[in-house]
Amino acid sequence: MTRAADRVRAIDWSPLDGLDLREPVARVLDDQPAERVLDRFLRANRHFTAAQRKVCAEALFGVGLWRRRLAKQNPDDLLHALTHLGPDPRDFADRHSLPDWLAAELQRTPDPEALADALNQPGPICLRARDDRDALARALRAAGIEARPGAHAPRCLVVTSERPNLLGLDRADFEVQDEGSQLLGELVAARPGETVLDLCAGAGGKTLQLAAAGAKVYASDVDLERLERLRRRAERAGATNVFVLGREGLDADAVLVDAPCSELGALRRGPDLRWRIDPASFAALPRLQLDLLERGARHARRRLVYATCTFRREENDDVCAAFEAAHPELRRTRDFFRCWPHVEGTDAFFGSVYERV
Repeated sequence: MTRAADRVRAIDWSPLDGLDLREPVARVLDDQPAERVLDRFLRANRHFTAAQRKVCAEALFGVGLWRRRLAKQNPDDLLHALTHLGPDPRDFADRHSLPDWLAAELQRTPDPEALADALNQPGPICLRARDDRDALARALRAAGIEARPGAHAPRCLVVTSERPNLLGLDRADFEVQDEGSQLLGELVAARPGETVLDLCAGAGGKTLQLAAAGAKVYASDVDLERLERLRRRAERAGATNVFVLGREGLDADAVLVDAPCSELGALRRGPDLRWRIDPASFAALPRLQLDLLERGARHARRRLVYATCTFRREENDDVCAAFEAAHPELRRTRDFFRCWPHVEGTDAFFGSVYERV
């Protein structure tokens, strides 16, 4: 038995009685994002009880995740199959409800059964304390939110309260950031007084982490709208040592290349995402990633870190092998970093660290 399937069997589905979910289920089956479908449905039914809201989320996310294993087209039949989940099928892709391409990707990993099972379970909410982790835990407890220290990242707290409301808390005290992402940020080893270039800053989770270490961080990205959101996020966090560059880079002591990737390592964050990904889009990624590494190398005075949120060899080991062959002046300082949902309890990440010889 898989733990993910056992979790579905343990859900109390009784609050679904009398609710009509045929329309939102049909929308999920039509590849509309389950999170958006759920949000619209709950907004239109504000009278639902907390138990009904919770079970609606389980139902719509469950349909999005388990549609292959359920093997039903009619929304009523599909929901019945979900709420009366049968024995695990023998076939790997059927058992874990995977598209064929993803089943093939997982079969290439060291422990495909455990990884597939972990990706079918919800990931925890992880916080990175800006300063004192214990003080943040006390503040959360005072607000009725329980959390435990992360097992690996020094400033990580894993929220253990069900459906916590973080909106009313002081966001200058923490950032929502997966523990694996925090571990990647630690690879940069940013120190006070250093300059760091975050070449693919995106929404800025690692940018703010590097700034919290005391470094002067320059954020760059091709998506200028995301950089503007990062600017506002840095202001809310009081991070006065974050500087937004736009598309251009500059020389820095350390450069982080948190490259665009297939993002398969975060599949547990979107249960239905596996059915909306086009694997044909992966072909262009290694060339882009290698180009970004080359650009990062031109700006790195001392240290260069490459990172992805995927477990595909083509985007990780192979990209690094090609880069290392072309850059003998850069020495990899450690074995490749990897973390896994079924091992460390994080999303799946990959990292490689280089220093100038």
